[in-house]
Amino acid sequence: MLMTTRPEPDLASKLVVADEAAALYRLMTWLSPAFPVGAFSYSSGIEWAVEAGDIRDVVTLQDWLAAMLDGPGFCDGVFLAHGYRAAAAGDATSLNDIAELAAAFVPSRERQLETTAQGRAFLDIARAAWPCEALDLLATCQSPVVYPLAVGVLAAGHGVPLASTLHGFLHALTSNWISAGVRLVPLGQTDSQRALAALEPVVAATATRALAATLDDLGSATFRADLASMRHETQYTRLFRS
Repeated sequence: MLMTTRPEPDLASKLVVADEAAALYRLMTWLSPAFPVGAFSYSSGIEWAVEAGDIRDVVTLQDWLAAMLDGPGFCDGVFLAHGYRAAAAGDATSLNDIAELAAAFVPSRERQLETTAQGRAFLDIARAAWPCEALDLLATCQSPVVYPLAVGVLAAGHGVPLASTLHGFLHALTSNWISAGVRLVPLGQTDSQRALAALEPVVAATATRALAATLDDLGSATFRADLASMRHETQYTRLFRS
């Protein structure tokens, strides 16, 4: 009988696999719903959209979220990507400029609270559990650090690939929006997964566009979503903070 054995992978291959596994582990941890940034308490104006009748079922939820991905989702992706690159280069000056622009770019007070509160919580936990030199660059920032920028800086500091980080962030953002819609419409869990599956190409396209974008490409035209985030603060009853 002829006996054959599989060749052992060389050390370099083992190290590559270990690095990829570590990057995946960290990314899944940071963007998990269990990571305590309080994302579950924000709806990004979806609560008002449901009350106003703009979102009534899974189809209208998908349409609303596709527009949000193309608007604020894209802008968040651009800030994440540019913050990642500045942190990877150790460029504190550029990072400060990006942080200032990102903090000024949100369209309403509640969205400002949403992204800066999550950014602050994310950084506090990251410094305690996942410290790295890149986080020290943010110490010089004169403005609040928004959530996508905080994620980008931490990922750069730990060598997690930018493309994976951006796709993971947009997936987590979309999942949180869907979760809010499921509770508010309400919808079933199967509908939530249908919506997430349907939005996969939109998330991928948004990530691809954000990766190639410059800061001059920032902008969106999701006026209804912006109005929803402004009108939410005057709703008579609210489950969410935004």
